[in-house]
Amino acid sequence: MSEVTGTERPPLGIRLLHALGKEPDWSAMTAEKLVAYSDAENRKRASRLARVITGFPDRGATIEWQEMALPGRDLRVRVYRPSPGRGGGAGRAGLPLVLHVHGGGFVGTAVQSDWVNSHLAARLPAVVVSVEHRLLDPETPLPAAVDDGWDVLQRVVRHAAQWGIDPARTAVFGESTGSMVTALVAIRARESDLPLRAQVLVNPVVDLTSTMFEHASITRHAHSPTLTVPQMRLLHRFAVPPGTDPRAMSPLYADDLSGLAPALVVVPTIDPLADHGRSYAEALRAAGTPARLTEHPGATHAFLSMPGVVPQAKAARAEIAEFLRVALAG
Repeated sequence: MSEVTGTERPPLGIRLLHALGKEPDWSAMTAEKLVAYSDAENRKRASRLARVITGFPDRGATIEWQEMALPGRDLRVRVYRPSPGRGGGAGRAGLPLVLHVHGGGFVGTAVQSDWVNSHLAARLPAVVVSVEHRLLDPETPLPAAVDDGWDVLQRVVRHAAQWGIDPARTAVFGESTGSMVTALVAIRARESDLPLRAQVLVNPVVDLTSTMFEHASITRHAHSPTLTVPQMRLLHRFAVPPGTDPRAMSPLYADDLSGLAPALVVVPTIDPLADHGRSYAEALRAAGTPARLTEHPGATHAFLSMPGVVPQAKAARAEIAEFLRVALAG
């Protein structure tokens, strides 16, 4: 485990973006302001211009939106497949499935993860299904996003032939709050006897209890350029409203972490949540679940969605691809 020093600095591109941007007043964010902010931010993240920051998709993959009918709601998923000639012909056994959940909490879109997901689809090869889950707001707590991830996973696995996937070779992959969703989905999968080969958790949030803000990295990086404590407090308020049991939404405090799919936990060191990831890897290992922890010195929160300005994203993408390649083989 690498130690973060007080002189560690974010990449130049991140510092420039931070200097040019203006952080909203999260403490004064009303429901109406949040909707407007989320809409504007997601339009920006899905724009062609944003590719300079979020990365250009792998040309060896096709990308399309699909509508999915789920119990009581319709949801969009973004589907990445290897192009014909790049493993797109699944063969009789089908391709592996990687269920992806993007980060952001109250803002975010699957499009911001096109770079990494298209690469995985083309290079593994695999079918990657990214869930455009319900975002957090005063009326939509975190369990809604967890249900979205779980219901999409079940739907695709149950209709494996239709999706061209091999249900016996399935992994989940999440970023930030998406990692919390996929960690909880991995626990549900074990309890439901739905086999998973692997879980990948990138800069995960795993603690929504009263100890969420007590981890040392929270204090050390309280005002990092890509995630701040005021932002996290707003997320916490939406994720676990009064009357909600925060332990039920906190993988770090799950009753049983044994028998889960082997995990790769990816931690950028300039991140308030760095100790969340470190603590979760330790908890998985203590429970007997294989867990590999990798750290990226100098990288910031959400770095995997910003390869254009954070060089460490390429190394993280390579390790994720190799981890999944081994886990999903044969």
